[in-house]
Amino acid sequence: MSRTICVVNEFITEAHKEQINAVAEKHGFSVRYYLSKKDAAGQIADCEVLFGHWRSLLKEAPDLKWYCCSYAGVDPYQPPFHFPEGVMLTNSSGAYGVTIAEHILMVTLMLQRKMPEYGEIVRNHGWTNDLPVRSIQGSRLTMLGTGDIGTTFAKRAKALCPASITGVNRSGKTPDEVYDRVVPMTELDSVLPETDILVMSLPSTPETIGIMTKARIGLLSADSILVNVGRGTAVDQEALMDALNSGKLAGAALDVMVPEPLPADHPLWNAKNLVLTPHVAGNMTLGYTCDKTVSMFCENLENYAQGKPLNHLVDLKRGY
Repeated sequence: MSRTICVVNEFITEAHKEQINAVAEKHGFSVRYYLSKKDAAGQIADCEVLFGHWRSLLKEAPDLKWYCCSYAGVDPYQPPFHFPEGVMLTNSSGAYGVTIAEHILMVTLMLQRKMPEYGEIVRNHGWTNDLPVRSIQGSRLTMLGTGDIGTTFAKRAKALCPASITGVNRSGKTPDEVYDRVVPMTELDSVLPETDILVMSLPSTPETIGIMTKARIGLLSADSILVNVGRGTAVDQEALMDALNSGKLAGAALDVMVPEPLPADHPLWNAKNLVLTPHVAGNMTLGYTCDKTVSMFCENLENYAQGKPLNHLVDLKRGY
């Protein structure tokens, strides 16, 4: 009897199918492809391996053994959601570093080069060109989160000659030589006053929710900027708006916020010197990201078929 893999991803190409099929057939699996949860509904009862990002489908696969989430963030699968007992969960952390790092670089340069202000000037058909700008060169960067996303950006930022790159993570251990130093979360308060550019790329866990409090935002200087591409729950948005509107913070860029989508009448839309994007830093719009996600799945499928430990196995108690 053939073992079944169900792939429910809207980005899958014919080349991706060939790649997945080659590994699946080698190990005696059959593969079915669906573009959406609507297409897959009622069709995956015999599924042993599910590759996708549709949480609602989990209840339709009673024989599921391994769920490979094609996203990096897995907070939707944490309590109060009941993730099926005995099912292994892996994520696609490692596929999104390139696209999100480029997004961080884009919005950081926009803020440093005064693009929000110049954008307003141009929209009003003005011709002011003397706003003081700043540079990544000579700036002190702090990466709050040193996983794939934070480290990929740090490597790119290194080429722009910052004064220093400091990492902040749970352990205080250095994951890569790109960092000048790495400190544990317990030392965050001492790092913030020495930060010109703060980049947040944290997953949503009990430890990270609300980590950037009003008091911590106040530790940043008036010349600092804050970029968040992790989860909106990590930042006190009211305090951030107050800091931006009062000039106590030079600028911010948020790709994540609370709630999402942001209501049309939310005051965050009108905060000063704020670059807002609708959760697009990662997404599946860059071909490299899609290709990498499929390659990672195929590598893990080899592991699964051979009874080897899976890469990117998620501990839902930790949240990643």
